[in-house]
Amino acid sequence: MLKYTLRRVLYVIPILFGVTLICFLLFNVAGGDPAAQAAGKYATAEQIRTIRHEMGLDKPLPLQYWDYLKQVVTFDFGRSWSTKQNISEMFLEGVGPSLTITFPGFVISLLLTIPLALLLGYKRDSLLDKFSMFICLAMISISSLVYILAGQYFLSYKMNLFPISGWDSSWSGRWEYALLPILIMVVLSIGGNVLFFRTLFIEEMHKDYVRTARSKGLSNKTVLTKHILRNALIPIITLTVLQIPFLILGSLLIESFFGIPGLGGITVNAINNADFPVIKAMVVILTILYTIFNLLSDLLYAVVDPKVRLE
Repeated sequence: MLKYTLRRVLYVIPILFGVTLICFLLFNVAGGDPAAQAAGKYATAEQIRTIRHEMGLDKPLPLQYWDYLKQVVTFDFGRSWSTKQNISEMFLEGVGPSLTITFPGFVISLLLTIPLALLLGYKRDSLLDKFSMFICLAMISISSLVYILAGQYFLSYKMNLFPISGWDSSWSGRWEYALLPILIMVVLSIGGNVLFFRTLFIEEMHKDYVRTARSKGLSNKTVLTKHILRNALIPIITLTVLQIPFLILGSLLIESFFGIPGLGGITVNAINNADFPVIKAMVVILTILYTIFNLLSDLLYAVVDPKVRLE
């Protein structure tokens, strides 16, 4: 496992190199003159030349790319064009609010959808299963924007159960503002998760080991939890672990509509303001997180399934 882990870690190097190269070419070459965009449309030619020199854009492209690589390695992405804040500090400040919203919603949705999907797989083609499938399909067919606006209108404005928007940076005060976004995140994930997990469980229920377990007189509860659920853990791990990087970066729409100062809101503001340094930093950070958790999911395969060998 150590050799496999080291080899996978080494694979990260060419992946990051490719991502940083693509980002650099898109934002510094294909995207036009960053100095002119940072200066604004009313800037003079002299102001643009000054900004270009300050940003190092008057250097040859290979040297500019080398400077960008050094920023990635040191996690020093410079300053935002729009807010003038240090991007690394913006990232650290935004992680907490994002995880306050996404992590509870993620955990609650798993605790709800896995048992429900297991039950529906067992009750396949029953009235309960058909009705639940109809509800799940309807849920994933509705835009997430509808859930956000409906929650704000009915639960916040009409019923006054939650604040419409806002944020409190204190640990105790933030939950008043976080409850409705968490609820919406859970609702958004239920339909897709139930359909995915139910399909996995149904595939396992028709395999030979399930018939063998039942022929030995094992109860349905034991078969479902200790055999079917365990053998379906690998795709479940893949889905859940690879979602974690996106949890860290937050939910773009929810944070924007609820005024939450997380990484999702930071990313939306950066896109709206053409804040390329922030956008480039978020792309690289997401790539690093995705690669790390992809490796983690592979390592967990061997833990949950002894038949898996890392080679």
